[in-house]
Parts: sequence; structure tokens; C-alpha cells
Amino acid sequence: MRPFLMKGHERPLTFLKYNRQGDLLFSCAKDHKPTVWFADNGERLGTYNGHKGAVWCCDVSRDSRRLITGSADRSAKLWDVKSGTLLFTFEFDSPARSVDFAIGDKLAVITTDPFMEQTSAIHVKTISNDPNEQTAESALKITGPRGRINRAVWGPLNRTIISAGEDAIIRIWDSETGKMLNESSKETGHSKTITSLSMSEDGSHFLTGSSDKSAKLWDSRTLTNLKTYVTGSPINAVAISPLLEHVVIGGGQAVGEVTTTHHRAGNFEAKFFHKVLQEEIGGVKGHFGPMHALAINPDGRSFSSGGEDGYIRLHHFDKDYFNIKM
Repeated sequence: MRPFLMKGHERPLTFLKYNRQGDLLFSCAKDHKPTVWFADNGERLGTYNGHKGAVWCCDVSRDSRRLITGSADRSAKLWDVKSGTLLFTFEFDSPARSVDFAIGDKLAVITTDPFMEQTSAIHVKTISNDPNEQTAESALKITGPRGRINRAVWGPLNRTIISAGEDAIIRIWDSETGKMLNESSKETGHSKTITSLSMSEDGSHFLTGSSDKSAKLWDSRTLTNLKTYVTGSPINAVAISPLLEHVVIGGGQAVGEVTTTHHRAGNFEAKFFHKVLQEEIGGVKGHFGPMHALAINPDGRSFSSGGEDGYIRLHHFDKDYFNIKM
């Protein structure tokens, strides 16, 4: 597999997201400029200019018309995907870390970091069809978890919100009332910061990655720990294949520790595991430095990774990948 090397960011990547059709790839980085690319050949289409800080996360609506981004400049912004026009800015008192559209795109969940006197919070915003009618009011605000919430996503049928972060606990919240319905236990859960969370195509299960060098698969409704995948280095990004029984895990040693070890010891590769058997299938190397972002195309035939080195690597799987026998 020869990857397309996509150089459009001047700083480390933070997040990658394909649109539902799989023809566009959206990237976020610490350089303030979310970017959109053609997903088949890695050609850059354009950037969304307006943020004044690192952009941590993005999501695209199901019809590929709207993009939402969350940034360290204490705002989340709504964009018109096609024209790049800024439609609306949600202002906060602290950095916006995670954004996720609900099914139907009528709601979005945004998480904000602890900052000065502020605790971390989960905000639910109503997204209006007409940008001129958009308001900044929150339909719901949930506070409580200690430390940063690194990721919050919608659960099955938008009935719940699933959050995870620095305190290593996954929580399920009622999206109407804000009441906590469930949380992961110390025994089956992660022991260090949860860095990433990726929902399966059908919403029935999700995958979390952690600094404790493991990734775990969970049931979205019961929060039962289904599987655990162990690697040799901290995990920053995870993704679930929509096509095969595979999960992809990426990360690597923290940047500060890299210079003291051999470049192979950093584990800067995307590792593929069998979802059910929990066995490692193989890995894809390439990034010079830790991997911070991973995404698999909705057709399951290609994937992309983003690293500390500022590059996005877009891989189309070859025939051998689809014939792997375990």
C-alpha cells in the first residue's frame, strides 16, 4: 500500500473525519485551519479560516452541508462545507474540546475544558436549518466529571451522551435530563486518561483508547466491556472498520520521550487488531512521531492517519487486506 502524503498543516494533526459518503476527508490541527480534502486522491479542496487557536475536533453533517469545529480559542464554529462560509460561532468560557452532531443533525454536543474557575462541561446545542435563526442557547448543560472530557458522542437513537476523558471513567448521560445513567467500573475500565472514543457504524458498540496502552470495546447501552486490545505504547486514536471485523489503533510515545529512544521504539504505527479475537493482524508504519488521529472511510476500503509530523497519510487497502485469514 503506497500512501498519499498530504501536507497542508504546519502543526501536529489533532483529528480526522470522513463525511458519510466517504468522498471528503476533514482534518483538524494545531495550526488554526480545518482543511477539507478529496478522500480518493488526497487533493486539497480548501480551508475554513476563522479560528484563532488550535482546532481539536470536527464533525460533518450527514448531508455534508455543515461542518462544526471545536477550538482552543474558546469557541465552536458552524461552517458551510461547500463555500467555506462561517455560519455561526458558539462562544464559551473555556476551550471547546469535542464536537459531535446527533443523528438527524438537529443537535450537537460540545465539550469544554476545565479552565480557571470553570469545570469541564458538556453542552447540547440546537442546530437550526436556517443559519440566520441559529442561537447560542444550550438545550442542556452537564457538569460534574473531574478533569478534561476528551470526547463526548451521541449514543443509540440520540437518547444518551457517552463521555470519557482524563479521569479514565466512561459515563453515559440521559440526553434529555442530563442525569448520569451509568459509568465504567475501575475493574473493567481504563487505568489512565482516555484519549479517544470511536462509535461503531450502527451505534451498538464503541471503542476507547487510553494512555494505559490499551483499547477497549464497549456495549453502548449496558457499558459492558466486550474486548480489550493491548499495545506497547500509549494510544491517541482509535477507529472501527465498518466492513471487516477489524479495529485500528494508533499512538506512540509522548513527544518529550522520543528523542531518548530508537525511532522504532516509539511505536508510531497504526496497528490493526481482529475485533473479536483481539489478536494483532498487522501494522502500517510511516509517521515520524506519534499518531494523533485515525479515520476509516465509511466504505471500509481506505483509511487515513494524522501525526505529530503535520502529515496526513491516506492509505487505500490492497487486495491482500481483504483476504486476511485468522
